Amino acid sequence: MATQLNAFGVRVEKWRILEILNKTESSTMSDLARLALMNPPTLTKMVDRMVADGLVQRQINHYDQRSITLLITALGLDLVKKIRQPAIYQNSTLVEKLGSEKANLVREALETLNELL
Repeated sequence: MATQLNAFGVRVEKWRILEILNKTESSTMSDLARLALMNPPTLTKMVDRMVADGLVQRQINHYDQRSITLLITALGLDLVKKIRQPAIYQNSTLVEKLGSEKANLVREALETLNELL
């Protein structure tokens, strides 16, 4: 997957962030760090670069003025659309190689690990 993402100039971590923001529509930094499985200082640096690149934007939370919410921009959505097909292909190739039963076990294990973290 990393090789395919590199063709778009995107690292795996950036892809995870974009996918999460695309699915959640918005997220706080702490929620995003948990979902992307990244430590907060690393995430902050990456988000700073993504803001500079116009892929995401920061917005003051309407409910808590002390909190910042991250949103994916139109440019970020365009990038997600471009990358999604190779990602889907990569995923289906892995499922084909593993078989659906093993792929489901891996997916369930990863979901459980994510919940525990």
